[in-house]
Amino acid sequence: MVDATISGETNSTGGQTIRPDEAEHFGALAQDWWDPKGSSAMLHRLNPVRLAFVREAIDAHWQGDPRGARPLAGRSAIDVGCGAGLLCEPLARLGAAVTGVDAAPENVAAAASHARGAGLDIRYVAGDIAALDLGTFDLVTSMEVIEHVADKRAFLAALAERLAPGGLMILSTPNRTARSRMVLVGAAEAVGAIPRGTHHWEDFVTPDELRGLLAEAGLAMGEPRGIAFSPGKGLHLSDDLALNYLVTARRA
Repeated sequence: MVDATISGETNSTGGQTIRPDEAEHFGALAQDWWDPKGSSAMLHRLNPVRLAFVREAIDAHWQGDPRGARPLAGRSAIDVGCGAGLLCEPLARLGAAVTGVDAAPENVAAAASHARGAGLDIRYVAGDIAALDLGTFDLVTSMEVIEHVADKRAFLAALAERLAPGGLMILSTPNRTARSRMVLVGAAEAVGAIPRGTHHWEDFVTPDELRGLLAEAGLAMGEPRGIAFSPGKGLHLSDDLALNYLVTARRA
């Protein structure tokens, strides 16, 4: 049976990590999220690159067959800061039982509607991951989110609590460099590639900072991979970490 549901669970398990103004900013984009030429066009271009990293990490962690169509069959996954479901839906197609969590109710409503239209069974929950009792998951993902939260330590601690024994966490975030300030904040927002007000450069996290924060949460970070851009390749995985990067994490 196809069932994309929305939950309003609020059982408290920790401190608040949501910034209300950030939730409002992204909630205002909800109805446009799935338009590949709309305000989230950059995410649509970024998603295949992220998915390539996710698939590689999944196969390496669980020693799966890279040719298999459903490497997450029988496993659970949660995407925190899921927006309208751009990552949740591919994870469901890879076989996972997926939960998506987002601070903006407008986003989870749009996500659930789109999943129903796609015939996918995904549970969506509106709220703060630090205040939701959702159990644990084999795969925990959070893409382009930590730079928007109020308390990075509390946020990562909440993610760590959701990670099942033997599980895998995957994160992505912009790096705090001079180039990211120029490209992701200055140029991208100036030309409309990213909605104005999306990024605050001072909230970006360097790989070394993220490694330390994950260690405080009891997690060991893998080697980061960059997301770079070139006219010939477009967005692609790279050793260049200057703009954006992805990492895996496991229990230390």
